[in-house]
Amino acid sequence: MIGPGTIANTDRRPADPTGTMRRRITTALCAIALAACSSTAEVKEGSPKGFWVAPSAVMEAQIRDEAERLPWTRGIERMEQIRWFASLGEPAYEILLELLADPRDDVAASALSALGATGDRRLVSHIRAVPFDKEQRGLDLRLERARTLLRLGDWGEVPELIAGLSDKRLLTRALCAQALQESTNESFGFDPKADETARQLAVDRWERWWLRFTGDPLKTRG
Repeated sequence: MIGPGTIANTDRRPADPTGTMRRRITTALCAIALAACSSTAEVKEGSPKGFWVAPSAVMEAQIRDEAERLPWTRGIERMEQIRWFASLGEPAYEILLELLADPRDDVAASALSALGATGDRRLVSHIRAVPFDKEQRGLDLRLERARTLLRLGDWGEVPELIAGLSDKRLLTRALCAQALQESTNESFGFDPKADETARQLAVDRWERWWLRFTGDPLKTRG
């Protein structure tokens, strides 16, 4: 009711709760769409063709700082860096893949180790796409590359690891044996600390197994 002294508002219409709700829903959907577009741009920025999740600007700076420090670290500090890179996952992939081309074998090997520790099988084709000259690279890097690829599900470099079982260095033999056993659940009695004769017998068993393995197209495809 309009009382004395009250000015009537002839434009006032009854409340429309349905229309209000519709406008709220539309606004919310627009906000979600804008957020999605913003997130997508952030993911693709700085990634090769948008393939990997990109780090934030702050994280990228941290990753590059650690990458620049990598050649100067040793021992436990280097191992901690490798674990840190691996823990980051995709945001670190682009820089780690760049490091594979580093002329210093130990730097490239550390990058491989970090990539292998992620367990991300999508990395295999990217690792193989990085030029790798076995004649120009050292044995340790070749073995680390083979170990990394095997950890990621690529068995193509297994012969390198089997050959590594005959290395003169105990640690090298142990790492090759560990990589092979973790992926195949086989050891063929190989003990890296055994005498040379016993080790060679086990290596022979590994070599025979590999011949049988590669002769089975179902296994090589798997």
